Amino acid sequence: MSQPPVKSGVSASLQGDPAALPAALRGLINNPQSSDVSFVVGRQRQVVRAHRCILMCRCKVFHTMFSRQSPQEMSVPFVIEQLQPEVFMAVMEFIYTNSVTLDGHIALEVLTAALLYGLTDLRKLCEDFISRTLTVDMACEALQVAVTFFQKDLHQRCLAFIEQHTQEIIRTESFQELSDLGIVSVLQSDHLAIDEVPLIQAVREWAHVSSVVLDVPIPVVAQDAVRELRLVLLSPDELTALERENAKDDLIPEIQIAQAWKFHSLKKVSDSNPHHFQRRKGTLPREHHRYLDPPSK
Repeated sequence: MSQPPVKSGVSASLQGDPAALPAALRGLINNPQSSDVSFVVGRQRQVVRAHRCILMCRCKVFHTMFSRQSPQEMSVPFVIEQLQPEVFMAVMEFIYTNSVTLDGHIALEVLTAALLYGLTDLRKLCEDFISRTLTVDMACEALQVAVTFFQKDLHQRCLAFIEQHTQEIIRTESFQELSDLGIVSVLQSDHLAIDEVPLIQAVREWAHVSSVVLDVPIPVVAQDAVRELRLVLLSPDELTALERENAKDDLIPEIQIAQAWKFHSLKKVSDSNPHHFQRRKGTLPREHHRYLDPPSK
């Protein structure tokens, strides 16, 4: 069916093949032809060629960077040490084509780069990819990025995955490498699929690793994390065993253990901190739990 003729004096915005422009621009990525800026990237010192006008119109960080250059500096390559070449190339791919090729090896680093360069759409693509491809081994690493850069949506998605696979995740290297803020955000959850006894042991192992890495005493490095442990969930025998273990490293303040004993003595939930009396999803039942209020969900 033929289209009606356009009347004289009437304007229209018409679109050609939407894939044609990204395909043409893809050919310019790292193409020395007509490039006017270069980068030396990563420890490999890989040279990447680019075009100022494209980078400036697509990225405010590059716009600011190039605007501050004097004419004498324009021929000097920019050194990008903090990114791997494949990560920087993924950023270039997005800037030139508005699309990106990701895999599990670089997705978190590309997300970090997107945050550093203020590329909101690239950040969203990375977060969506990471959320859909989370694994037991990378969940805490992704959560740490979310915590570090205050990415609430990604944090919630990672935490939901950790809640489902808690027992496997506490045995991963990435769990041991969490920051204090990262592990606190995990321990605050009511929905961890694990009992408190192995969870306390996992925190103890995390604290020992962090103490060595940061060269900080165990009680200091773990002070925020241990506040989130729910000692009242333990039976008297388990509390006694915990005290014996605690004598070796002072992980948990004595007053916190004393408060758990107080609950066993009075059988009464404290109004000052009722959250510590909440059973988690994976909490195993014990006789004294009938005194806990509110009941577990």
